[in-house]
Amino acid sequence: MEKTVTVLVLLITTEGIGGSGWSVTFENPDPCAVKGSSVAFRCSYSYREGETVRETAWSKGHIKQHNWKRVELSDLASYENRSVYLGDRQHNCSLAIHDVQGNDSGYYYFRFDTDTYGWRSRAGESVHLSVTELSARVHPERVRAGDDVTLECGTSCYRPPGTVWFKDGRPVANLTFQAQPGDSGNYSCAIEGQESDPSDPVALDVQYAPLNMSIEVSQPGDVAEGSSVNLTCSAVANPAADNYTWYGASVSSSSSSAMLWVGSGQVLTLPPGKASHAGLYLCQARNSVGENSREVLLTGYHTDTAVSRVILFVGIGVKCVILLLLSVFIIWAWKKMRNSAVDEMEQCHDYENTMNMKNINNHLFPGHLNNLASCDHNTCVSKGESNEYSSMIAVQ
Repeated sequence: MEKTVTVLVLLITTEGIGGSGWSVTFENPDPCAVKGSSVAFRCSYSYREGETVRETAWSKGHIKQHNWKRVELSDLASYENRSVYLGDRQHNCSLAIHDVQGNDSGYYYFRFDTDTYGWRSRAGESVHLSVTELSARVHPERVRAGDDVTLECGTSCYRPPGTVWFKDGRPVANLTFQAQPGDSGNYSCAIEGQESDPSDPVALDVQYAPLNMSIEVSQPGDVAEGSSVNLTCSAVANPAADNYTWYGASVSSSSSSAMLWVGSGQVLTLPPGKASHAGLYLCQARNSVGENSREVLLTGYHTDTAVSRVILFVGIGVKCVILLLLSVFIIWAWKKMRNSAVDEMEQCHDYENTMNMKNINNHLFPGHLNNLASCDHNTCVSKGESNEYSSMIAVQ
């Protein structure tokens, strides 16, 4: 009987205390935080005048052994160095949680104890934290070049006040722009100051007609006669070009207005060379967005390279033979002229010898030198008179 009376007294006393200024007020009972960010539970508490607060504590609701339990944050290792009490033992009971994680979602309760009474949050007096992740959105996600694109960064419960954007890891300046082919890529956003924890990327697909077209010729320049030629058409497009058409015009009428269809496919093969294949060729590439074209001029054909080399070598050989024969002829002519000069000099020496003999004979047999020739080192002169030679003998 005494126990029953005691319990009733306690209940009446408790309700009386609760009704005379004992309370906890939460500024935002349903906060939402982005994963990796910080969140603060702003709250205040009141109590009966004259009381002194001895202890404060925050707890989190857990299901333990199929029962709902309140566990103080100080007893949870996952909150160590992440939860900070911002309040005091007067009337402020605010709490901050840093580097919020997904498992931080749930209900949080506050209690305080005075000298005479301990107060705790009731079931409806709690804070429910929702943890969300940043979500990057691109509107629309698939566009054509020239269309407007808008970037939006938010969460399931609120829009962050300041965000930054990245495309493939590089900063993006404008959140609204006209899409160009180079804008295709993966976009992500992050809260300003928390760039190391960005959102999951979202792709922007910019579609455009073929561009940057090129035509590769298997035999650049003049084409060798007797060989085939491949013209390969390439283009950058999104989606990829799925239709290639070739048109051609002869050299005499190489204008786009006079072009005729000559083939289809990315590669155009021209049969072994003929002069009629020279001219202007146009490749037209097309996809679902549009089309574009590129031209190439194919010059005339020449003889086969091997034959040209043989002709070149034969020509060089003929020139070498002619130069050799000319050199031999020049040497032969020079030697012949030299020999003639030598013979002439030798002949002059013979006349000198003869003259000397005649001088001797004249000395021995005077009166017989009238018709002898006189020679010097270069010429032989016929002398008609013997008196000159007689004088010479007299001098001797």
